[in-house]
Amino acid sequence: MTQGIEAPEIETRHLAAEPTRRDTPGSSRRLPTLGLGIVLPFIVLIGLVIAAVLPSWIATTGALDMDPAQAFAAPGAAHWFGTDESGRDVFSRVIFGTRSSLLIGVLATLIGLGVALVLGALAGLGTKAVDFGVSRFLEVLFAFPGLLLALLVITILGPGVVTTTIAVGLSAAPGYARMIRSQVLSIRRSGYVEAAIVQGKSGGYIIVRHILPNVAAPLFVLATLGVGQAIVWASSLSFLGLGATPPDPEWGSMLSQGRLYIGNAWWLTFFPGLFIVLSAASTTLLGHGIQRKLKDR
Repeated sequence: MTQGIEAPEIETRHLAAEPTRRDTPGSSRRLPTLGLGIVLPFIVLIGLVIAAVLPSWIATTGALDMDPAQAFAAPGAAHWFGTDESGRDVFSRVIFGTRSSLLIGVLATLIGLGVALVLGALAGLGTKAVDFGVSRFLEVLFAFPGLLLALLVITILGPGVVTTTIAVGLSAAPGYARMIRSQVLSIRRSGYVEAAIVQGKSGGYIIVRHILPNVAAPLFVLATLGVGQAIVWASSLSFLGLGATPPDPEWGSMLSQGRLYIGNAWWLTFFPGLFIVLSAASTTLLGHGIQRKLKDR
């Protein structure tokens, strides 16, 4: 682990004198503000989490409750998001579908990050031969677009919600692995790691004490960004009939059903699509906001 480690360059730009605001007597330092870029997406995500955990508290009917007499009712006071071809309340189905969509997105992101952490750490901490082999393997996976790689996994394992979750997670792993590898290499060449090596600390100690804690923050940002992407990919696969199947209230599946009636019942596709956009946009904005805050520290 100690081979090939170069001496880190000492960054001196922070040593230059910079104008600072002097605290006047009686003044108090202001706490750092989070900003709308973090607060608003966080509020949206809290609402989605509440809908996923307690859907029956928000929904007006059951997800599968049918009323044929109310089929294709337009959005209104009785049915906020309208009804579908079977008279099922679209608002209630979207709310109940939040659990499935968020759960798939979170689990797929965890799978992707777990695989990426193993591959990235193996490449960043291993020998040159190991790094070369893992890097070439990642390049082969990168030759496949994300959704195409997910389709390949589903072709091998078969369609279904569990398979879709695994497929989306594996398809996102190569990108995460390259970022983790770069981060691990940067930390491995840092001064405090070199100092630990000089002190005779073991490789396990260095990994647990220095490398993993410093990789944790970027991993959290990657996870936040990855959930939204995973939701979009899982919804796309369900739209193609490879994930959740009707009449399960999942956003991608609802989009697939609603497209048959898009000419005279626009709400069947609009509202599930709106929630997909809201979830993806909020997680992406939150991730970028956290990333900016970490850079500004």
